[in-house]
Amino acid sequence: MTIELLLAFAKGFLLVLATMLPILNPAATAPIFLSMTDGASAATRTLLARRIARNMFWLVAGSMLIGSYVLDFFGISLPIVRIGGGLILTSVAWRLLGAKPATPDSRAALAETFTLDHAHRQAFYPLTFPISCGPASISVAITVGVALHDVRLVLSLARMGGALLALGLIGVLLYLAFRYGEHLLRLIGDAGTAVFLRLTAFILLCLGVQIIWDGVSELLLEIMGVTTQVAAIQPAFRFLQTVGVDG
Repeated sequence: MTIELLLAFAKGFLLVLATMLPILNPAATAPIFLSMTDGASAATRTLLARRIARNMFWLVAGSMLIGSYVLDFFGISLPIVRIGGGLILTSVAWRLLGAKPATPDSRAALAETFTLDHAHRQAFYPLTFPISCGPASISVAITVGVALHDVRLVLSLARMGGALLALGLIGVLLYLAFRYGEHLLRLIGDAGTAVFLRLTAFILLCLGVQIIWDGVSELLLEIMGVTTQVAAIQPAFRFLQTVGVDG
């Protein structure tokens, strides 16, 4: 039984690490974080990085554990979640693409206005959701949560334990990427940083559009499926009407 529990724990750990890490991708979102916190002090960015990593952990963990039940309770389908989250992500990416390069004067002004209270307000939206943990991550987390369940409660708990450990590891990687991302961008210079930020914002925009399209496609497939079912039962319904009339 002990070996079986260890295998279940390892399965949960590897499943979450393999599925969530490429989607959350801390290295890709770090430039966006640096761009949106331009002018903030190192202490403020450290505080934000810690809060975002913590928020991401609880958001994804909650999605895995109770996400499917919450959606069922409110009657919300995953395609609707994808469309709504994709619209938010597209809006944020569009603003980043149109952002003007910061001048020394604007950096000084931002440094004065980017207080700790301002950082607290931005820690969840938009820095945690949808930048660091978007609708695609939540959708996958809900799907992974369903896959972790087992008929035996002990195995389900073991898998969930491994999943939470992997999620904690991803949170540490996210914190490190946001905390020390500025040092990495210094190596490529101001021009390279500007190009990299615009490229990342464009990829983020494309990702938002892709998420919207996935949601719309699923809704269209559901509509087509319902239409096909209605078309299939119409002949039988007409036959029953005819029999009823003749009788």
